[in-house]
Amino acid sequence: MEVKVAGTNQEKKDVYSVRRQVFIIEQRVPEDIEVDDKEEQSIHFIAYEEKTPVGAGRIRIDGSSAKAERVCVLADKRGKGIGAKIMVAMEHYSRENRLLSLKLNAQIQAEEFYKRLGYETVSDTFYDANILHVTMNKNF
Repeated sequence: MEVKVAGTNQEKKDVYSVRRQVFIIEQRVPEDIEVDDKEEQSIHFIAYEEKTPVGAGRIRIDGSSAKAERVCVLADKRGKGIGAKIMVAMEHYSRENRLLSLKLNAQIQAEEFYKRLGYETVSDTFYDANILHVTMNKNF
């Protein structure tokens, strides 16, 4: 299992392939919401299991903090620690770049997952793409 910054065109295609499968096909998020105008300013991460893309995520730097977005793992690969490894890679990148915190909007069913990784819920629930979310934060 390897998680890395998606630097090549193929790695970026792999990011979008995983996101399409999870968000657009599985969760029925409209494509024009899932792929947005923040793609170019984001740092994309891709998780591979034996050269097969199985998870993805991105961060956007905003001042002294970053926001994790689009974190996902293919349905048949969940529960194997891949999501946690993606988050650790994004946290490591953030720390290396001297950022002070990482925040995210978690789907409500993933709130406990993020709490186990040290994130704190800092908002009431809200809907995004017709899915219930909470905002969470982790200071470094």
